[in-house]
Parts: sequence; C-alpha cells; structure tokens
Amino acid sequence: MQPLKTSKIALQGANVLTPNGWVDDATVLVQDGRFISIDQDPKPTGYVALDVSGLLMLPGIVDIHGDAFERIIVPRPGVNIPLAMAMVENDRNLLASGITTFYYSITDSFEPGLRSRDMARQLINFIMGEERKALTCESYIHLRHEQCNIAHYQELVDWLETGKIQLLSLNDHVPYSMTETALDRYTKGVKKRTKLSEHEIQELITNAITYKDRGLEQVEKLVKFAHEVGVTLASHDDDSEEKVNLSATRKVAIAEFPATIDLAAKSRDYGASVLMGAPNFVRGGSHVGYMSVEAATKAEVLDCLCSDYHYPSMFYVPFKMAEIGLTSFENAWKFVSENPAKAANIGHIKGSIAPNYQADFLLVSPDNYLPNAIKSVYINGQEVAKYQ
Repeated sequence: MQPLKTSKIALQGANVLTPNGWVDDATVLVQDGRFISIDQDPKPTGYVALDVSGLLMLPGIVDIHGDAFERIIVPRPGVNIPLAMAMVENDRNLLASGITTFYYSITDSFEPGLRSRDMARQLINFIMGEERKALTCESYIHLRHEQCNIAHYQELVDWLETGKIQLLSLNDHVPYSMTETALDRYTKGVKKRTKLSEHEIQELITNAITYKDRGLEQVEKLVKFAHEVGVTLASHDDDSEEKVNLSATRKVAIAEFPATIDLAAKSRDYGASVLMGAPNFVRGGSHVGYMSVEAATKAEVLDCLCSDYHYPSMFYVPFKMAEIGLTSFENAWKFVSENPAKAANIGHIKGSIAPNYQADFLLVSPDNYLPNAIKSVYINGQEVAKYQ
C-alpha cells in the first residue's frame, strides 16, 4: 500500500507531545508540510482525516552527530560497499530509528580511505547533489575537520562559502604524546577503517604531527570564516579547562562530549550546548572513560543527545530515562528533538510539534521503548515509512 500523499491532513486521537506538554486525544492539522494547529477541536472541512487513536505523536528525532554510516560503507577493514547502496541502506536505518533530520558526521582527516578528504568529497557530493533524491531523511552535512589535515584547504573554504557544510566541528585526534595508551587507542581505531599496519599507522601519526602548527593556523581562519557565513561551530572532546577556554574564545555553539561534569558546566557557562552520545547511556557509561550521560543528566549539564555510532539508541533513551526516574519523558525527548535542533540553529523550524514548524513526527505505540514501537514516520507532512 502506498503512503498517503496529500497537502492537508487531520490526525485525530493521538496523545501529542508539544513544547508545553501533552495534548491528549488531539486533533493535529497539517497543511503543506507544516503544523497548523494542535488542539482538541473537531476537524474542519477540507482536511483528510486519519484516525491515530491510542498512539503517541512525538517530534521527529534530530540527530546532529552520527557516523554509523561509516560501518555501512566499510563493513570490514578495506571492504567498500558501493556508495549509493550504502547511503540508501543508511537512510532506511535512520527512518526505522525515528530519525527524521540527520547530520552526516563526515570526518575530514589525514587518514587514507574512509576518513579521507576524497571520501568526504564523495559523501558531500552525494548528499548535496542530484543523488540526494535517493535519500528520504532530511540530510545535512556535519564536517569533522581534523586539525592536522592541511591538504586542500581552499576546497574546505569553498564548501563553507557555498553552503555545503551546515555544522563544522574542530577535531584533533592525533596522539601527540605518543604514549602507549594514546597510540593503542588511535591505532585500534585506524585498524577498523583501513588495512594499514601498525608501522604504517605510526608513520601516519608522525607525519601528521609535523602539520600541527600549520593546521592550527588554518583552523583559526576557518573559525572566523564559519562565523562570517553563519555555519554553526562545535568543539570535540574538550578534556581540559584550557580547551574549554579556547572553545569559548572561538564562540563555539556546541560542546561535543566534554570529559567531565565541571568542563560541561564551564561550556554551558559561555553559552554552548552540551552534546553527548545516547549509546553512552545505553551502555552505562562512556566507552573512552569520560563522564556518563546519567551523571550529566543528574548534574543538569546535558542539553542534547546524538546517535554517535548507534542510531536506535536515540529513540530508546528518553523512555528508559523516564522509567528509572532520571528525568521526565517530556524533558528527555527534548534531548533528542527540540534541543539539538536549537543547538544546530534550526530550532525555529524543526524539533517541535507546534504551529508553523515543519511537520516531522513519529506515531508510536505506547508502553514500548524499542524502535519497533514506531508505526509511522512523517517528514514534511508526508508519511515516508510505515511499519506493522
């Protein structure tokens, strides 16, 4: 059965989560891809009625940092799936997890292969070009620029200037200390993405370190230019007060994965939104030893959740948070919808079920916090996925 295609629909009977709380047994009017009203009034003439009684209507999930698509493109080290096939598979995975707006977190690194500039170029051309018609989820570019990648700097500037990048995060994963622990962690990561030997990886690091200062000069220019063209900036893994202060100087809007509660609080003090990974909560802690989502929530220093490396976690976490009494469901759902939309500077049109907002929403069976609770996914007022 084909999904209903119409410009005016009235969804009747669901309990709807709005910015001001629940509206039970609501009538939600959608016209031309936007919410018109959310109330309990009868349906006006001219709207196609849809009975959604007994379901929850939730704002679509806004994921501003996710890279699980990498494991679809390269499911094993050195094994590449054709890009179009991988991107369509990823798109469907996003919808099945309730994600209606997705920022492809593309790493712009000095590494070969999956995280190279060449792969970043291919992904950006696919997502922002003609081939984007193959994608249903609203797709944006979050470029994770590595400081020591100094190649093709002007291309990066051009992407910012032409609007191909909507979010730029400033990364520096090079293990400068060359300690055994730092090298081991970085080497394990590269081995998952490439077929480089340990010797070749150490050569890669040694070479990258020589570009540290020049890379920093480029980053400062990028920061200034990003502000000029209105591209949102994010820091990444700030693990010291010095780094937080630098992020404040750069007027970073999003603090991704700060290491401690104190650093997260300092990030919020200068105006940044604190972003953490939903899998952190699912697993019971950070996989790199940073603060846990549970601790950050209790300390009230958490603003946004992202999929990081696992899409379904974003749907699951708000239900689980509410179940254990960590925070209300209403507040927890804002971590995956309203708050990330605001942090990424699209909060005026996305992330909420409210008049004039883009009609991106989920219809969900109650009492089930696994993604199979999702019955329908709507983007721009159109049903784009339907599940039994």
